Amino acid sequence: MGAGCLVVDRMALVGVDAGVADKLSTAERAYREWILKHRELREPTSERRRRLVERDDHGEQLFAIDIWWQVLGSFEHLHPEYEVNDYRDGSRFLDFAYIRHPFRISIEIDGFGPHQKNASRRRFSDDRFRQNQLVLDNWIVVRFSYDDLRERPRQCQQYIQQLLGKLYGLGRADALHLQLPSSARELLRWAQRRESVAAFSPKDVEKMLGVSHCTALKYLKQLFQQGLVEQASGGKRIRTYRLTSTVTQLHF
Repeated sequence: MGAGCLVVDRMALVGVDAGVADKLSTAERAYREWILKHRELREPTSERRRRLVERDDHGEQLFAIDIWWQVLGSFEHLHPEYEVNDYRDGSRFLDFAYIRHPFRISIEIDGFGPHQKNASRRRFSDDRFRQNQLVLDNWIVVRFSYDDLRERPRQCQQYIQQLLGKLYGLGRADALHLQLPSSARELLRWAQRRESVAAFSPKDVEKMLGVSHCTALKYLKQLFQQGLVEQASGGKRIRTYRLTSTVTQLHF
């Protein structure tokens, strides 16, 4: 099967027929591939995957394609429907999270309907308190209204340029920033959240990423060589792994 056929087949998985796929712009095609990649990385029965599959993402797609892509030309380090711990000991989901050491940026798209017109006083207050909690947890919080995305896209693009330029510098290489593929970052993020069970096996990685045993071992070997995971049990043959102290200081 050729590369073109493969792209069309993958587009079909996210509800785009072959005729429409041929007419997609580079940004639209990249966006749909990016969303599909994150869907495939998440456990089939998880709330994280369900939210990504079922969300009405018109505003989010507008931001991703017309704002973010136009500035960076890539969705690297950007995560859709990113789960974070909630101040009520539960979890909540951010529209987007840009995770690039040493900063974490929460990006929320506010439509007039759900955030204002149909919001109760209690829900409105709760939303603001959640935002305050993110700030306490060292998140940078950015909010765009749907109207701004639609009517003032250039202004939104300039803000993203200025923010990332201020935080990371223009063209400045960050020696501590690890260039990891999405699968590796997802694995490390999953391991970070397993606070009660530090060690994990290749079988756990297979199940979490939905990959073969050989692929799981390949990922673990790469992370081991980079000093991001270490042996937790076993002799010459490693049975289980755990994160190194380096990873505990990073955000994914």
